[in-house]
Amino acid sequence: MNILFVGDIFGKPGRRVLRDHIDRLRQELEADLVIVNGENAAGGFGLTEEMGEEILAKADVITSGNHIWDKKETQPYIGRQRRLLRPHNYPATTPGRGWYVFESATGHAVGVLNLMGRVFMDPVDCPFQAADRALADKPENVKTVFVDMHCETTSEKWAMGWHLAGRASVVVGTHTHVPTADERILKGHTGFISDAGMTGTYDSVIGIKKENVLKRMVHKLPERFEAASGPAELNAILAQVDEETGACTGIRRVRVDEEG
Repeated sequence: MNILFVGDIFGKPGRRVLRDHIDRLRQELEADLVIVNGENAAGGFGLTEEMGEEILAKADVITSGNHIWDKKETQPYIGRQRRLLRPHNYPATTPGRGWYVFESATGHAVGVLNLMGRVFMDPVDCPFQAADRALADKPENVKTVFVDMHCETTSEKWAMGWHLAGRASVVVGTHTHVPTADERILKGHTGFISDAGMTGTYDSVIGIKKENVLKRMVHKLPERFEAASGPAELNAILAQVDEETGACTGIRRVRVDEEG
């Protein structure tokens, strides 16, 4: 089966390029499952219910990360919408869930697991132990497992890749908004890449208006961050997975530029 993962949707430009191109990509790439990281969809900070439903009209599952709680309305929404995930290693009392089993049109079950790292991020439960528990508890018929590892450092992403090598089908890093070129298959089974990149405006500083960031970084003055506008890019990963074994047989980057 083919799994298409779209990197962090950032603001209106990210939502626009997703809306305009995802149907064509799903058809051209023969994607059986489309997963989107949507934690930055609302102006770069969080996700509203309206935006979540808009994305889920085009995609099958939304993953997230530390910004998922930036909009208060997300708390009741994530409790109702099972296809919207938050990191699995948040406390059990946190609304929502970090594990979802998708059933393809051919009846193939895919486990989607959302995790968040701890290095330079909010203190949460150990993502490695959370991943172990999720895999130990997964139904026997789930051979394919896709993991969104949302964290700051490439080292922690790589560590998760090796930790799950041979057990998960695909481990994709998110959060840093910069696509990496280190895609490979670990132990002949697990497709991996450090970061899928951002779906948004690259004439920016990781999605934020350049002048906002420069004022804060260069002059050390307080400045409200706003999402950049302008032409956007869609950055994604396409992974081919053997449905019988759950092994990834191919992984590659996908990029769409609104400017052509």
